[in-house]
Amino acid sequence: MEPICPIDANCSDQISLLLNPPSPVQVQKYYEEVIANRQSCGLEVRTNGEYGKGVYANMDFKKGDLVLKDPMLFGIQHSSNKMDCLVCSHCFQFIGSLELQIGRKLYFQNLADSSKSRCEKGESSSSLQDCSDQYHLSHDDSDVEDDDVEQRGSSNSKCDSISLPKDFIDLLMNGGLKLPDSNVVPLPSVVSCPGGCKEAYYCSQLCAKADWDSYHSLLCTGKGSKALSTEALSQFIQHANETNDIFLLAAKVISFTILRYRKLKEAYVEENEKYDTPNNLRRCNFSLLLEAWEPMSVGYKRRWWDCISLPDDVDCCDEASFRLQIKELAFTSLELLKAAIFDKDCEPLFALDIYGHIIGMFELNNLNLVVESPVENYFLYIDELPHSEKEKAEKVTQPFLDALGDGYSNCCEGTAFFPLQSCMNHSCNPNAKAFKREQDKDGQAILIALRSVRQGEEITISYIDEDLPFEERQLLLADYGFRCRCPKCLDQELSS
Repeated sequence: MEPICPIDANCSDQISLLLNPPSPVQVQKYYEEVIANRQSCGLEVRTNGEYGKGVYANMDFKKGDLVLKDPMLFGIQHSSNKMDCLVCSHCFQFIGSLELQIGRKLYFQNLADSSKSRCEKGESSSSLQDCSDQYHLSHDDSDVEDDDVEQRGSSNSKCDSISLPKDFIDLLMNGGLKLPDSNVVPLPSVVSCPGGCKEAYYCSQLCAKADWDSYHSLLCTGKGSKALSTEALSQFIQHANETNDIFLLAAKVISFTILRYRKLKEAYVEENEKYDTPNNLRRCNFSLLLEAWEPMSVGYKRRWWDCISLPDDVDCCDEASFRLQIKELAFTSLELLKAAIFDKDCEPLFALDIYGHIIGMFELNNLNLVVESPVENYFLYIDELPHSEKEKAEKVTQPFLDALGDGYSNCCEGTAFFPLQSCMNHSCNPNAKAFKREQDKDGQAILIALRSVRQGEEITISYIDEDLPFEERQLLLADYGFRCRCPKCLDQELSS
């Protein structure tokens, strides 16, 4: 049965206006402002009828040049990755210390191994929550805890590792043990969430404030949260972690838009309260909401349940049933979010049609968020030391490396929406690619030129593995809603 959201009917006119694509002039103006905020950005966004938007070089680039450093508009760390990596919830660089990073990995690894062992022996298994209540994860003056281990998902580390005594892990996390040469990978200190939740941590007060003002004040489960109900919010987060964490990204969009709307309204009221009647103020609310929604309005969107790829294990004859299940899943998530942060002035944002388009935009435009692990870099550094220094250091470091197993190299992984990268069109013979350099320590999108690019030439990237055979590429690109007609594909189509 089709899920019914009353807001879709009650706010149909407003929803249409929110989903109506902006004019080319509005799009151009928005991206000019975005580019102006990017330092040394030799790019421009152009609109055209064939592909909608494209990114073009307004300067020459040589092979290997930095083409773009694009801060994300919205991003999340995957729930399943949070036990392996402690990162800033705003910029996603690693935080704390090398010892804290290793200690947390080992602590959660031991919890998982202990729980698995109890289950195999047939003993009654207490939850990971009970274990975490007995042991608070702290480091120096930080307040890093995990009051809800289950929300963080399970560690990605492999189980073929050697367990270390708990005392050693305690020393690592509490600053009582310093590994040799760990200063080669310095990390910023941990800053706690301003609202007091135990889910968000930051690399600086600047990132903490930016995240709080932009999204997190409505999505915080701590005592200082501005959510209507932190209990409902916790249920929403749990549902997202158990089903699809893309809902957490959609919640960030709605929170961002509500908070932006409130700032715009506050400024408007302050400027016009002496002259405007209450009726005029109410009429201006939707205009302000449209303005707050602007960063989302320029993104290409389709409903999630219409554009999501059909899984390999779902037969074509079951496609309608599958897409209905996806819609029902989104509806359940939306109802939980609505109970947590609903704002009457921003009611259209809680329509199922809007929620579906937000998630669909991420489905079609997101880029993987990857930040390399300082733990991996540290052990590589130890391995490259002169023999005598290496032998001395490994007497301390080798037991920890053995205990970590394959999980020592796990990087921060997530998904993010980048304003300029999302405008780039696909080519199976691209002239740029996403590539993290040694100095890139946070979650920004970094694009490097694969060959010389002339001024005026379009910047293209590959949405898929461009080395796959022609038919496989076309099949994968069909999920994005188009058949590729790049020169490489046209040549291979003719030759076949």
